[in-house]
Amino acid sequence: MVGPPPLQGIKVLEFAGLAPGPFAGLLLSDAGANVLRIDRAIPGRTHTPGVKVNPTEDLLTRRKSSIVVDLKSPRGIALIKDLAKTTDVIIDPFRPGVLERLGLGPDVLTAINPRLIYGRMTGFRRDGKYAAMAGHDINYLAVSGVLSLLGRSGEKPHPPWNILADFAGGGATLFQGILLAMIARQKTQRGQVVEANMVDGASYLTTFPRQTLKTPLGSEPRGENILDGGCPYYDTYETKDGKYMSVGALEPQFYTILVQGLGLGDQGWEKKRYDRTNWPEMRQQFETAFKAKTRSEWERVFDGTDACCAPVLEYAELETVAGREGDQRPPVTLRENPMLAVSQNVTNPSAQGQGNGYSGNGYQGHPLYPGEGGEAALTEWFGLTKGREFDVEEGGLVLKQKSKL
Repeated sequence: MVGPPPLQGIKVLEFAGLAPGPFAGLLLSDAGANVLRIDRAIPGRTHTPGVKVNPTEDLLTRRKSSIVVDLKSPRGIALIKDLAKTTDVIIDPFRPGVLERLGLGPDVLTAINPRLIYGRMTGFRRDGKYAAMAGHDINYLAVSGVLSLLGRSGEKPHPPWNILADFAGGGATLFQGILLAMIARQKTQRGQVVEANMVDGASYLTTFPRQTLKTPLGSEPRGENILDGGCPYYDTYETKDGKYMSVGALEPQFYTILVQGLGLGDQGWEKKRYDRTNWPEMRQQFETAFKAKTRSEWERVFDGTDACCAPVLEYAELETVAGREGDQRPPVTLRENPMLAVSQNVTNPSAQGQGNGYSGNGYQGHPLYPGEGGEAALTEWFGLTKGREFDVEEGGLVLKQKSKL
């Protein structure tokens, strides 16, 4: 019998942004928090019955609701301050000083609600050389030093989508900081400001690779080390059908199983695999061997073995092929208080997340329309009623002047 998700009842105000801020909000909502996104007002369109508006570009909207507020309106600002009185977490995704200039900075809102956890995210460090500059994932990786590690030998540095800075170093790190502040609040009964930036977050993730630069494991140029593509038994190989297998046979016992499976067990590679001068020939033999069979054929050879050889699966097949580990799940399992399910048709709530899951099964995002579900959320989560405590003005919600609150 599983209990409620761990953050059930936690109220979060997420100022609309892209990538890292919404990802932190997604992690909170998947853990059961009530997340209310604050979008920009479009006069005559948002919060206007019968008028359709375009969705935002944000796809990280699972279980969130939206309200639209004109942050240039004094009564719009007043509504945010009123909500802050009983909010647990604020997510600020803007460049330094944006919310402060609007009168919604941490000094103001934590004075209104001492228990408030004010989580704010920047790309560059707030106290660094690039603080006032615009940037994206690739730029944060660049100045953190992380990008210099990524790429093949002799080629330019290559970014891995926007995974490392935006999501791992940014949103997930902010989420971690918010959870730490919640733990601290249990002891002090006070919230605090949580500072996260993608430069420090991404750099922290590379603690081990950075430290190995001063050891034999990582002292060679980019792409020429054991774990960055330089080593033939830690790499990917194309198969006969144009797909790929991954190889990570670092330990001697695993390497022996690998070369035997490849039909190269009589070449004596086990005794000379540490000699880098042999790596080009070894790689050539591995390439030839892998291209002799399809990926499915190699799976039949290596499945169930300790060769550390596994197929490079693509999301299109993970989504559609039964028997693959493609059902999307929460990032961590809490046996007694699981997070909410991502995929539909959950059969094991403790392992897969609880509830009915979400349409799209984690493979399809669903844009949240500005204002969608927001008025109902204000009533359900904050006890506010339209026409009594709040109303619509120029397409945005505002605090009523004669509000009892």
